[in-house]
Amino acid sequence: MTEKYSFNVIKDADPGSGLGSFKLVKYFSFSSLGVFLLFTLILSWLISDNARKVMLEQNEEYSLLLAENINQQVFRRFVLPAVIRYGGIALRKPEQFELLDSVIKSVTQGMKIRSVTIYDSSRNIISYSTIPELIGQKDMGKFEYQMALEGVPNSRLIYSGSVLSLLHLMDEVKCDLKTFIPFKQVRNDGEGELIMGVIEIEKDLSRNYSHIIKFQGRIIVVSSLVMGILFLVLRSIVSRAGEKIEKRAIERQRLEEKLNQAERLAHLGTMVATVSHEIKSPLGIVRSTAEILGKRIQKIAPGNEHLAKIIVDETVRLNNIVVEFLDFARPQQPNLQQRGINDIVRKVLEFISPELKRKNIDLIADLSPDLSPNDIDHDLFYRALLNIFVNGMQAMEEGGEFQVTTRKNGEGANEITIRDTGNGMSMEKAKKIFEPFFTDKNKGTGLGLAITKNIIESHGGKLTVESVEGEGTTFTITFPVV
Repeated sequence: MTEKYSFNVIKDADPGSGLGSFKLVKYFSFSSLGVFLLFTLILSWLISDNARKVMLEQNEEYSLLLAENINQQVFRRFVLPAVIRYGGIALRKPEQFELLDSVIKSVTQGMKIRSVTIYDSSRNIISYSTIPELIGQKDMGKFEYQMALEGVPNSRLIYSGSVLSLLHLMDEVKCDLKTFIPFKQVRNDGEGELIMGVIEIEKDLSRNYSHIIKFQGRIIVVSSLVMGILFLVLRSIVSRAGEKIEKRAIERQRLEEKLNQAERLAHLGTMVATVSHEIKSPLGIVRSTAEILGKRIQKIAPGNEHLAKIIVDETVRLNNIVVEFLDFARPQQPNLQQRGINDIVRKVLEFISPELKRKNIDLIADLSPDLSPNDIDHDLFYRALLNIFVNGMQAMEEGGEFQVTTRKNGEGANEITIRDTGNGMSMEKAKKIFEPFFTDKNKGTGLGLAITKNIIESHGGKLTVESVEGEGTTFTITFPVV
């Protein structure tokens, strides 16, 4: 099973670099939203609690006024007539009970009062109630009853249910207000009033309390929606900002890596240029001396002149290496002129055709006539293409096939594709082939493809490689749209 690799000579940067302060801001923003939501819930509870207190105070005042009115009416319309007519109060007698009941109902008619209860002053027993079942029950009066006997009116709010009741997750919303006042003898002489019993008025406030609960629920829902929308907006902003900052951090790291690499290559280039320059001059002397010796040996000892030729050949090879070092250390500035890419490709193919035939390598060329001219240095670009073809031929020692294609890509840029059917390469090797001095051959400096890449990039182009190990390699040169 073969694997296909694509390499663009770009090393991934650390995504987390430079993002610490931004992450702190992001966490602070989200935590702030949580604090705001908690504050909103507390505020809604405070508002509802205040509304409940206001409702209690208003209804308590109303109940106290009503109870005072009942006290006045019962004393004037029931107690006095009963004492005068019957000689005393006896609610066991139907006529007295009906008289008291009619007085209380006439006073409370239309006032949404649930019940009115009158306790005896001497015993904790219910003497009268608009709820017949309660009449005669003992010890029903609690703390509030005792306070009323001492002349202190008071109220008690009994409620159940909460916002969860709106979702039917808790008991139904109920609210009752019980007001207790002393049932006093009404006197006009200003002297102390005799407490004859305790009047309890029970008022149903469930509807009012339900409105408060619904209002609290609306506050929570609206606040949650607002917080939710703010959270989504903030999350979107933070996400986009995070992506931009991360891209900038990665780009900055890539630029730093390129700068460091450029500095290393600059130092290396200076060293290589110095050493190469020092070697080049002696090489020229050795070569010229070997050529002179070869001519003399041919005259003095015929048949041994090949020894001098070996020296000449090796000095030529060494000189080519030195020139390659100098080209890498001091790259030439391209002399750009408007030229057709296909013309240069044809010249390279014409030059290597004999070598291709000798190595049984078939050539398939598909050159598009639609290419637009580019600003190109003929000699440098010729050399770059030749380096790629030489690498391809070295990968097909037992023959194979070269496919050369020129075309316009989807973006309208000129593109050259050179594919061989050689040995291919692994992903690890594909990552290193453009690095200076990397080679897996017995001969060579490892600078050919590095120089080729520099030439292509000096023309504003891009060189990429794709390889399938065991099947072949494809180089692609892309020139920008002019």
